[in-house]
Amino acid sequence: MILVLVETDADGVALLSAEALTFARGVAASGDRDVQALVVGAHPASALEGLAAHGVSRVHHADDERLSAYSAAAWAAAAVDAAQATGATTLLAAASPRGNEVLAHVAARLDVSMAANVVTADADGAGLAVRRQVMGGAALEEVHLTGAAGAPALVTMAGHAVDPASADAASSPSVSTFAPVLTDADLVARVVRSEPVVNESGGLTTSRVVVGAGRGVGGADQFGDLLELTGLLGGALGVSRVVTSLGWRPHHEQVGQTGSRVSPDLYLACGISGAIQHWAGCSSAKTIIAINTDAEAPMVTKAHYAVIGDLHEVVPAVNAEIRKRRG
Repeated sequence: MILVLVETDADGVALLSAEALTFARGVAASGDRDVQALVVGAHPASALEGLAAHGVSRVHHADDERLSAYSAAAWAAAAVDAAQATGATTLLAAASPRGNEVLAHVAARLDVSMAANVVTADADGAGLAVRRQVMGGAALEEVHLTGAAGAPALVTMAGHAVDPASADAASSPSVSTFAPVLTDADLVARVVRSEPVVNESGGLTTSRVVVGAGRGVGGADQFGDLLELTGLLGGALGVSRVVTSLGWRPHHEQVGQTGSRVSPDLYLACGISGAIQHWAGCSSAKTIIAINTDAEAPMVTKAHYAVIGDLHEVVPAVNAEIRKRRG
């Protein structure tokens, strides 16, 4: 049985968790396995509708008022309890900040390995044969996971490795509520306050289109055309580390090894040289287009397509053409 750790938001099942459920169904089909879901803490009623749409057979709800605020160790305790109680052979989560953190705690508790940022997985006997991104996505590694002493194989799925899709037929999952065994140590580190980030261009890690901006933009007051393009494409703005270091844009927009890792359908890199640290954050995009005056810049040589020119001439022309075609 595959147990999927599901994150929820105000709309129900979070996008990356919807992808993880879709991924899990594919793995289940290759090994005739059941897919069940684990939800920790409070969740909206719409989450159950989403889980039914994804065909899960059963929902395990870890219900404890101490779980109302996120705590990686406490969530891991709940995940271990659920996996052991159900006899899950695989524990799967999205490779989101929470998914990676929780499963890392689970791996430490069970003293087993964890495969992060997996892009494909197939049942292989009692285990899993997986392929995962390593070296910032510059290479793929093949790993065989078997679990140990009854422990499940631990996997996080790379963002956008699959497109989220409902099951062929919705299910009517049963819901079982349990109270995980928590200690004071599990709750030492926990979220005590959350403040929403105001991002004028949308959600960076979930957007299908990301417009990237680097030093070539030229200054904090030079982002107007890029923000317009972002809006026209319905995407999000991402920036290089040097842009945040110079104070031109906030850190939460940074893409790279020390920022967010994105996997959009399109990454449009404008004025970005393409240092390996930035490449680690965007290399899994399905299509990369670079706009740069330097034809030898690493981003240009690695991109699927490139426009050699000044972004302040190219981007306004692109914006004008999009507006023209839309009437």
